[in-house]
Amino acid sequence: MSNNIILIDCPDEKGLVYNITKIVYDYGLNIISNQEFVDIGSNYFFMRTVVENNGLDQTFKNKLLDVLPEGANVRLASIEKKPIVILATKEPHCLGDLLLKNIHGEIPSDVRAVVSNHDNLQTLANSFNVPFHHISSNGVSREDHEERLKNCIDQYSPDYLVLAKYMRIFTPDFVSSYQNRIINIHHSFLPAFAGASPYKKAYERGVKIIGATSHFVTNDLDEGPIIAQNVIPINHTYTADGMTQAGRDVEKNVLSNALKLVLEEKVFIYKNRTVLFE
Repeated sequence: MSNNIILIDCPDEKGLVYNITKIVYDYGLNIISNQEFVDIGSNYFFMRTVVENNGLDQTFKNKLLDVLPEGANVRLASIEKKPIVILATKEPHCLGDLLLKNIHGEIPSDVRAVVSNHDNLQTLANSFNVPFHHISSNGVSREDHEERLKNCIDQYSPDYLVLAKYMRIFTPDFVSSYQNRIINIHHSFLPAFAGASPYKKAYERGVKIIGATSHFVTNDLDEGPIIAQNVIPINHTYTADGMTQAGRDVEKNVLSNALKLVLEEKVFIYKNRTVLFE
């Protein structure tokens, strides 16, 4: 028997948990875990419930919608590996970490392919028996390059795209094609030092911590809903290059943690924020 996940978000009102769990009980489902949260400022409710069941159907979903407020969102998900495509450029640390955790089952992912605008990481991808596609951006327009990217990516039908240090900015059309499905790692503790050369900016500012931020990609550069962040302490002896080297471990760990949360259906996107059930 497999486990399934019930994901609900809606305006808050009295009796929500009772109404939801009564339907779960009436269906004879066993609750494995349950987490709830109400955003007090907006009076909005979130709930993630794991049940032991062989599969939930549309009828079950409709019964939930019948007892929930207008505008409620109900999603039924299963706990299983989900297909992803990783985009990278030249830096190997985030890609290598994801491929290693993928093959050892530390993340519920099925890496279908690695796509890059350079060929530097082909040997790394091939060592994990993952298809590698080099799609150069040289000599073509951004739109033409992205069309080639989409044609390559879509043949793998990924649930998510993961940017493992993919150093290009997407057009709005590309982002809209994968809305809320592109996960990025930024080598800075956003919103500080957004954009290019954040470690150089951090060095010039004399910061005493450096970090990394993983977020969903939107059309606002480095301002999408934040999934995970972390920092490490540094001091005045660090150069900009030293900060960069120290930051790589933070980057790869934050990215893999964010991806794990998303693939385990523990992330709700709400406005430009996230609600996480860790």
